[in-house]
Amino acid sequence: MTGSFDILMVGIGGQGIILASNILGEACLIEGRSVRGAETHGMAQRGGSVEGHIRVDGKYGPLIAPGTAHLMIAFDMLEALRYSHYLAPDGHMVVNSHIVIPTSVFMQGAVVPEKDAVRERLKSHSLCLVDADALATEAGSPLSQNVVMIGAASWFMPFAPESLSGAVERLVPKKTVEINRRAFDLGRAAGERCRQGSIDA
Repeated sequence: MTGSFDILMVGIGGQGIILASNILGEACLIEGRSVRGAETHGMAQRGGSVEGHIRVDGKYGPLIAPGTAHLMIAFDMLEALRYSHYLAPDGHMVVNSHIVIPTSVFMQGAVVPEKDAVRERLKSHSLCLVDADALATEAGSPLSQNVVMIGAASWFMPFAPESLSGAVERLVPKKTVEINRRAFDLGRAAGERCRQGSIDA
């Protein structure tokens, strides 16, 4: 690999994107790689967009330019659509197959696209849809959906899976380590189904 490997994480405030970004940074430290990153919280506490930019082996600034991300990990389908212009033509997109509708959207009377319509638009990219909510619940906690997403995306990242799972164990609360191990493994199994040709993992 030459240059940086650029990963963009996007979602809604409260979905654990910052922890997920930190896990990728920790994986870099485990493997002795350089990492540059930045986070944009926006109106996170009100359900606004949150971005995490992670540049593995990067030599320049921390922000990913539009059209250059090798991988997008999206915790929400609408956020995947909103930031899809950041993805490189040959990039991969791993997306939680849910749409979170903030209360403010209801109050403003905004029209939310149907999930099927969003899915069709995302299919123009190399897409892997993961039901992270269901897999996190299966693992033992809905809060582990961010680790499910990392597991699913692990197939498309330049890390050994052991480095990612090790980073998860270092950063999650000790009492949740077993749950998050299961979440990572379930996500990784879902990502493998995508690698074998299925959009819906």
